[in-house]
Amino acid sequence: MIKVYGAEKKCPSCVNLPSSRETAEWLEAAVQRKYPENPPNVEHIDIEDPGSASDAVAEKVRQEEYFYPLVTVNGTVVAEGNPRLKAVYREIDKTKAPAPGTTEESKE
Repeated sequence: MIKVYGAEKKCPSCVNLPSSRETAEWLEAAVQRKYPENPPNVEHIDIEDPGSASDAVAEKVRQEEYFYPLVTVNGTVVAEGNPRLKAVYREIDKTKAPAPGTTEESKE
């Protein structure tokens, strides 16, 4: 699961960057191309939406502990501000990799 946190209003240091919603759409398209058989879900979390009030990461973004857009993969922060695909892919690959000592053949 990939989550992109942000708000409709861009942060002051992100003026020349895409919005968090645009970042989420871009990431979704990129991961669908990279992992066509099993693409991770991409979710945009609007930190100004009252529905995100119970999300601890959204609260940290609201409290300015993180810049947005903030990207997490399975709860691990992989990018703040301008995400890099390599960092996102690296974290996705960690979760998709077989456990040490196992092979695809041993799963059959």
